[in-house]
Amino acid sequence: MFLLLLLFVLIAVITAVGLAGYGSRTLADRRARHTGTPGALRGLAALAGAGACALYAWGLLGVCGAVMVAEDGGTDSAPPQSCRTAGWWERHQQGIEITGHTVTYVPLGFVCETSDGGSYDTGDVPGYVNPAVLALALTAAGCAIGAGYVSELRARAQLRGGGAG
Repeated sequence: MFLLLLLFVLIAVITAVGLAGYGSRTLADRRARHTGTPGALRGLAALAGAGACALYAWGLLGVCGAVMVAEDGGTDSAPPQSCRTAGWWERHQQGIEITGHTVTYVPLGFVCETSDGGSYDTGDVPGYVNPAVLALALTAAGCAIGAGYVSELRARAQLRGGGAG
């Protein structure tokens, strides 16, 4: 599980760097070639996507740390130390045991499962990561859709203008 999470971190970082490069190049080319609004929107979409990927990678690093600690065997490993949040001892005294843990990818988090059928997030992913990733991803999608829409409007206007003349 830990190695898979590290692979996801690597993929997210590579994607973020690639999108940042594409976005920067697109914005620079837009100024040189005077492509206007579609080029700017494509560049902003790529930069917002890069930010979303970078923040997701940051959150995945927190999950990697929690998984590494939880899967570390030996003495004092049950219940997993990652699941020992505030109030876990009180639940244990009431007979509610920690039975396992899972990783959720959307929203990103490390979740501990209890014997009464409940679960709770440990807070290993900073609280700002999931909302910021959502906001940046929606911004990227909106800019990309806007760029496509403006390009389509320009193409239709050129066809109308070129067909009449």
